[in-house]
Amino acid sequence: MIIDERMTVYINSLDTGNGAFLDDLAEKAASREIPIIRQDMQSFLKVLLAIQKPKRILEVGTAVGFSALLMAQNTAPDCHITTIEKYEKRIPQARANFAAAGMEEKITLLEGDACEVLRALSEPYDLIFMDAAKGQYLHFLPDVLRLLRTGGMLVSDNVLQDGDIIESHYAVERRNRTIYKRMREYLYVLKHTDGLLTSIVAVGDGAAITVKQKEKIILEE
Repeated sequence: MIIDERMTVYINSLDTGNGAFLDDLAEKAASREIPIIRQDMQSFLKVLLAIQKPKRILEVGTAVGFSALLMAQNTAPDCHITTIEKYEKRIPQARANFAAAGMEEKITLLEGDACEVLRALSEPYDLIFMDAAKGQYLHFLPDVLRLLRTGGMLVSDNVLQDGDIIESHYAVERRNRTIYKRMREYLYVLKHTDGLLTSIVAVGDGAAITVKQKEKIILEE
């Protein structure tokens, strides 16, 4: 655990939930071992949305649509969310959930590999929520920053890898070492690139909150 498990349980015990539909969706996802954003991250994201008041949101990684619906429920009626998913099994589930929640008009789901889909997009976004394969965050970043408006916010979820991020390379399971290396590089870039202001917080499985302060961001190769 990133923070004491008892503390997490206590914090989550104070939560008032997200309404019947989303609470039910969260229970079903948990029973089927489908990953969704953690409970404390849900609360944190709702606060960020209230502060940022985005009109255009891009999400990388839809899964069954829980986080897209959470954002749709906690933004103004004229806010539109575009979400990207490539896993064919999850796409119809997400679409069904959007329809059942009455959010089909507010959420657009784009099917395909995020690298290809991101390259094809051009609309500036106020907030981008990154919640896809952790090893790909660094690859997505150039297009994500291109699509994020100046003053916009990038929220990258699951960046601390249940605490593995601070371990020695050799202490991490061999199958996770590539992801570990790429995530450390990703966080370094977010913290050391001119024009990006980033805070890394130990909420959920760790989140990086980045504000784009300049229109043109140059990433070192």
